[in-house]
Amino acid sequence: MDPLQCAIETAKEAGALLEAHRAKPLEMREKSGRGDLVTAADGASEALIVARLRAAFPKSAILGEEGGARAGAGEARWLVDPLDGTTNYAHGYPLYCVSIAYEVRGEVLCGVVYAPRLGELYAAERGGGATCNGRPIAVSAVEQIAKSLVCTGFVPAKYERNMRNFSRLSGRAQAVRRDGAAALDLAFVACGRFEAFWEFDLAPWDVAAGALIVREAGGRVSAIDGSDYRSDGASILASNARVHPEMLDELSD
Repeated sequence: MDPLQCAIETAKEAGALLEAHRAKPLEMREKSGRGDLVTAADGASEALIVARLRAAFPKSAILGEEGGARAGAGEARWLVDPLDGTTNYAHGYPLYCVSIAYEVRGEVLCGVVYAPRLGELYAAERGGGATCNGRPIAVSAVEQIAKSLVCTGFVPAKYERNMRNFSRLSGRAQAVRRDGAAALDLAFVACGRFEAFWEFDLAPWDVAAGALIVREAGGRVSAIDGSDYRSDGASILASNARVHPEMLDELSD
């Protein structure tokens, strides 16, 4: 099976599972501290995704948020976030998603971000452009931060890590949002809802699919200090490319 099609079908199935779990009593606990939740739905979604990917690509490794690394026999690897935005999900806030990316020798070749409550499936294949529900998408044409809606993220218990940037951009941009689902925030940059998104301390499964979707939609992705983006790096800045230099200046401290 084609990796992109496999990712699309698997993400849809996992999204349906998440919606089914919403009708049940919610089981949740804190993982690393306040604001870092995990629910039974996270684990069930990842189990489903791993089973589907293993069946279609038995030699590929899998790195998932809940289950950690699962070894493979080749150079391909899946990066899986079974429920990005768990706190949103736990509170019935509709901004959460499933994120699945496929890489070979460290290069992401395709990625999918599916937001079941929104009914939006974002997908991209390297060199093939980006889509939402099968229709091509592109980043916005806004050229100044003053006219931009930008977004960030942070764990509440570690707000100080991003506090100065959040304050500075709040005084420069048209508005700043903090939606709590990095993969979906990246998809929103790709479709032109946000002009830029930045965050520290994310994991590869949070950003691998979304970063590819942004790039394939015409955007730019780097680290916050302007160095090359890495899915396992310490930070990410994604934008419509037009406001990227200005964002780098604002985040330079």
